[in-house]
Amino acid sequence: MAPELRVLVVDDEPLIRWSLSEALEDCGFVVRAAPDGRTALGALSDGSARPDVVLLDYMLPDSNGLSLFERVRELMPPGRVILMTAYGSPQVIDKALELGAYQVVMKPFDMTVIASIIRHASTASPSA
Repeated sequence: MAPELRVLVVDDEPLIRWSLSEALEDCGFVVRAAPDGRTALGALSDGSARPDVVLLDYMLPDSNGLSLFERVRELMPPGRVILMTAYGSPQVIDKALELGAYQVVMKPFDMTVIASIIRHASTASPSA
């Protein structure tokens, strides 16, 4: 039996955070949720519950642009951060990918698709 994948969902919108958490748990993931960047960074510092993949919203009240993404990316293995956005300009998407995002997904998205992306990201090569 394969180990359960741990996913950290970071989104400031309670309904989005809840629906993502519920849907991903239904797909067999162990989900931890964070409403802001500060909480997400704290979760990443907790070695006992470190996620395999981070699903990170681009727009959060306590971070601007890709600054939080860069900090999260420093704490995670390469290719294990997926950026979610409803405001994805080509420049933001290109920069996030350049900085090591596994993928940038546009909101709204299909839950079965995001589950598949998470599974693929969890096996991403650390050479990225």
